[in-house]
Formats: sequence, structure tokens, C-alpha cells
Amino acid sequence: MLPVYWKLLQAAPALEILSHRVVWSLLFGLLVLAARNRWQWLGAAVRSPRVLAAFIAAAALLSFNWYIYIWAVNSGNILDASLGYFINPLLTVALGVFFMGERPRPWQWFSIAIALVGVLYLTFRHGSFPWVAMGLALTFSLYGLIKKTATLDSLEGVSLESAIMFLPGLGYLLYLAQTGAGAFGAAGLGMTLLLASTGVITAIPLILFAGAARRIPLTTLGLLQYIAPTLQFLMGALIYHEAVSAARLTGFGFIWLALVVFSADSLMNARRSKRGRKPLGGGLVPSGGKRGWGCLGC
Repeated sequence: MLPVYWKLLQAAPALEILSHRVVWSLLFGLLVLAARNRWQWLGAAVRSPRVLAAFIAAAALLSFNWYIYIWAVNSGNILDASLGYFINPLLTVALGVFFMGERPRPWQWFSIAIALVGVLYLTFRHGSFPWVAMGLALTFSLYGLIKKTATLDSLEGVSLESAIMFLPGLGYLLYLAQTGAGAFGAAGLGMTLLLASTGVITAIPLILFAGAARRIPLTTLGLLQYIAPTLQFLMGALIYHEAVSAARLTGFGFIWLALVVFSADSLMNARRSKRGRKPLGGGLVPSGGKRGWGCLGC
């Protein structure tokens, strides 16, 4: 439902919305950390150059991902945004091959090839490279690659990332306030409350996702990740009436076919493992938790 929320903030520029999301996410995260008395991790994280470097890179990728997504929704590109999160699990597999030494199963290679055909079709038949979709998929996949080896849990990690982004975001908001160009406090009480609530609508899904990742199988969690982009696609087409041309639908069809192949292979391999038989080897699951990655950047 995030596209509906960002549409309510459409009067504000994407960069201002992003800055509010960063600032209020940190404040909300600090409140949750204080309520749960979870500060032990902070000293070790701050004293570790390696941890800080990883989370600075993660914060940069996450901020780009958030900006592209907010801009896409408010500029009438919800369909392209949904395509990005359909591509994300397949791109995650590709990154796992190049950076983590993973060995995808044959059917996973086949699904990646189908998805590549879909992207190329959209580029040449639809007339332009799907940069919104690929930008979202690439930034979040790289973000997941960094977070895969992160030592912090979801709440602590997002709080540290928000802290890294806090000063630039706050500085920009103070600049807008000084020049009178900001929407906060000047565009009505409703807009002000919506901007201040961006931290809540960012942090709560992340906390719930982290809890789900510990409670349900990774394969199931991975399949559930397709619900959000599916609803966003339907929302863009049916509620906001974005154009669904035959060329665009064909390109999406290739991506959806790739996901069907990918998901069927994951399910069969999971059942094979559950029955005590040797898995078919290698492979990645598009999910959350310690082993995989989900759609946390929407």
C-alpha cells in the first residue's frame, strides 16, 4: 500500500519526502531501541571500521533505492517500480554467482535467461531501457548483498543506516525550512502529519519482516515477496490507470514466466530436502533473514 501513501505526499518533491523518511525513521528506531533497551550493539559497531564502511555503503544504496521508488510512484511509473521488485530475486541470484561464489541450479539459470529476454524486449520493443525497474532491482540487490554478511539485526541495521543518512537529510530539511520551500508545516496539518509518519510506515514493516523471517520457511517467505509487486502492478493499472501496452505486458510476461520457473524450482528443491533426499545443489532463495533478501526497500 506504500504507493497510496506516497501519492498522498505528491505535492512534495521526492528528495524532501526521502529526507523526512530518513529523519523520522531514525527517531522512530531510537524509540523502539529505547523501549527494548537494545543498545549493546552500538559501541562495537561504531568502533569497527569494517562494519561502518559496510553500513555507509548500505545506507547509500538504500537512499538511492528509496528515492527512485518515491519518484517513480509520484511520476506515474508504479508499473515500472513493480517490475523492479519482480526482477530483484533473479538479479540477486546473478549477484550471488559473481560475488558469493554461489552455484545456481540449471532451472535458476534458465529463469535468469528468460528474465533477460524480458528486459531486452522491453528495451527494444517498448522503446526505452527500463531504468526505473533496473535501478530499483540493482540498488536493492546490492544492498542485500552487503546485508547478507551484516552482523546487525534488522532494527539495529536500519537504525544505523538511518543515522548515517540523518545529517544530510536533516540538513536538507533545514535548508528548505530556511528558504520557505519545504512542505512540512507549510502545506497544512495533514501533509505535516503524513511526512512525520514516514518513519513509522518505514520501520514497522521492517520489524515485522524480521520477525517473519525467523518464524517461517525461507522458501515460503521468498514466495510471499511477490505479493507486494503484484499488488503494486494492479494498483498502477487499475487505480492510477497507467498505460499497459501490449509491448509492456509482453515484457512483464517474460519476467513473470521467469519467476514461475524460479519459484517452482525452489519449491521442488525444498520438498526434496524435506524428504531427506539430497538437494539438487547450489541455488539461492529470494527471501529474508540471514540467507536471503526481501523487499525491504519499497
